[in-house]
Amino acid sequence: MRYKKLGNTGLFVSELCLGTMTFGGEGGTIWGQIGNLAQNEVDRLIGAALDAGINFIDTANVYADGRSESLTGQALRNLKVPRENVVVASKVFGETGTRGVNSRGLSRFHILESVQASLTRLQLDHLDLYQVHGFDPATPIEETLRALDTLVQHGHVRYIGVSNWAAWQIMKALGISERLGLARFESLQAYYTIAGRDLEREIVPLLRSEGVGLMVWSPLAGGLLSGKYDRKGEAQAGSRRTTFDFPPVNRERAFDCVDAMRAIAEARGVSVAQIALAWLLHQPAVTTVIVGAKRIEQLQDNINATAVRLTDDELAALDRVSALPPEYPGWMLERQGGVRRHLLTHGSLA
Repeated sequence: MRYKKLGNTGLFVSELCLGTMTFGGEGGTIWGQIGNLAQNEVDRLIGAALDAGINFIDTANVYADGRSESLTGQALRNLKVPRENVVVASKVFGETGTRGVNSRGLSRFHILESVQASLTRLQLDHLDLYQVHGFDPATPIEETLRALDTLVQHGHVRYIGVSNWAAWQIMKALGISERLGLARFESLQAYYTIAGRDLEREIVPLLRSEGVGLMVWSPLAGGLLSGKYDRKGEAQAGSRRTTFDFPPVNRERAFDCVDAMRAIAEARGVSVAQIALAWLLHQPAVTTVIVGAKRIEQLQDNINATAVRLTDDELAALDRVSALPPEYPGWMLERQGGVRRHLLTHGSLA
């Protein structure tokens, strides 16, 4: 397990992060379709992750209506995990509590209410990373940032992050934080896979320019890149996509990627999922990849991806089948900036 700095901070997190969406779901709810692990199963999963060197756990106040946070906090207590040995992240935005008119969003009201509830469920006195889970069109970005800065100043939160925002929204927030001297977003949690590389158009260049870390969610596209599915849509029993078809994916493109990954996986004697995760771990912008699991064996297979070192030829083969089609202004920037890039790289015009 390798460790990387989170954004422009001195905090190091493991290259894999344990996601907790499979904890505590009930009945026919969306969370029940994703996973319904009970406390003893959560304890085993978190214990196995920590034993493998994962020091980063990501949850959210809306996962299983708060039960995911409760199970996570109790597991850390049951396992007697030293607080300084684990980085705990949670999120705020979605509807919580009594479902009132102010029970969602990124208002100061909702943020300050939500963080206290999350800390209580997690049995912690602070969160290491607190992330806004989506964009709130009803709340000024400055109000959100001032509320988050208050949490940092009071010690309830160490760092702040963002999830599922567009590049212009993130850049605007970074500008406001710099202008007002507020805590800034140090990480973005976003969807990114070999079959869904849209992030590379605007967001990845922004992250690298501004020193913001990238936490990848759904690295297997909801299981579609696990190798369990065929082009007819048939899957092995128990596969999540059969009951919860998310996130949206161009299936033909995805299966072209799976075919290319399967050839590499078979040659190496590893799973297709490991190749999909390894591809992400080779991307310079990626800080950590969030992996969720229902079983220890599934988690271990994901962990084994950290040992896969793809060759230049393998990476090139995967890039050929997955590269984004040209789009304006990208193709114009590529055309016009060629000479200057060559000068930067080689020091001459020749």
